[in-house]
Amino acid sequence: MSSTTPENKTSKDYYFDSYSHFGIHEEMLKDGVRTNAYRDAIMQNKHLFKDKVVLDIGCGTGILCLFAAKAGAKRVIGMDMSDIIDKARQIVADNGFSGVIELIKGKVEDVKELPFGVEKVDIIISEWMGYFLLYESMLETVLYARDRWLAPGGYLFPDQCTMYVSGIEDSEYKKEKIEFWDNVYGFNFSAIKGDALREPLVDFVEGHQVITTQSKFLEIDLNTIQPGDLKYMKRTFEFQSQYQEYCQALIAWFDCVFSRGCHKPVHFSTGPFTEGTHWKQTVFYLENDLPLNPNDQIKGVIEISQNKNNHRDLDISIEYSINDGTSIKQEYIMR
Repeated sequence: MSSTTPENKTSKDYYFDSYSHFGIHEEMLKDGVRTNAYRDAIMQNKHLFKDKVVLDIGCGTGILCLFAAKAGAKRVIGMDMSDIIDKARQIVADNGFSGVIELIKGKVEDVKELPFGVEKVDIIISEWMGYFLLYESMLETVLYARDRWLAPGGYLFPDQCTMYVSGIEDSEYKKEKIEFWDNVYGFNFSAIKGDALREPLVDFVEGHQVITTQSKFLEIDLNTIQPGDLKYMKRTFEFQSQYQEYCQALIAWFDCVFSRGCHKPVHFSTGPFTEGTHWKQTVFYLENDLPLNPNDQIKGVIEISQNKNNHRDLDISIEYSINDGTSIKQEYIMR
């Protein structure tokens, strides 16, 4: 990374650079929902980790490596592209695990062989989830590691992810974020309004704003999903209005489960009805407010594809209708 100058940096370089700064790791470590779920999944299932070889993809500060070592793993290997791994090595040493944990700085796909003479690992742990679950496309790297190094019958932590969508009332914030461009100090800035609508907002949504039931639209089993499956996904959804209200946006969130081999599955949610996480929720503002009555049926299709210019960005299309009426389609990009 040191040979890359600001003039020729790509978006991929900035992606890895962002993880070199301690601030982003502080935010993730202080996310109690996230970090406690990983700790509990590992420490409550020591029978899976005892005397085993563990691989942590995107290890960052090394916290998951330390959990695995404390749970009794024989060897723990962590990999990360960012410069934070230099601090992680010091953290590992300061906590007395230098003989157990080995950290590798570099791109997972470029690693020729694992340390300690390891050919296969028993468990892969990774906190790969991005906003809207799939943003940043780090799951591809985890699947690459799975196919290359995970022993037959090995475990993935977590191993199941599910995505949901609902409708919300958000008139005040939509006015602030979208309609703002109609009149900026007396001038018409509506040329920007379309771009504002196309960029999903990552923010906290209050539970009382949700005015529909929720619909599960995507399930991922990390044991079986293939890298090619991530290039393009098309899923349907259907939910029901609970109130007479205007719907300004759809929101999406995800849940994760550590289940296979566990004495007791560990689950966490990034939804609007639970304790907040750094992933928040993803808000898709609608161009026109939807007038809803109780029990109206909203059906639709969500298409998710990796952006052609940068595979870490997502192109998202949402098509929806009320009570099987006229369909409306909107395009979004997460970048």
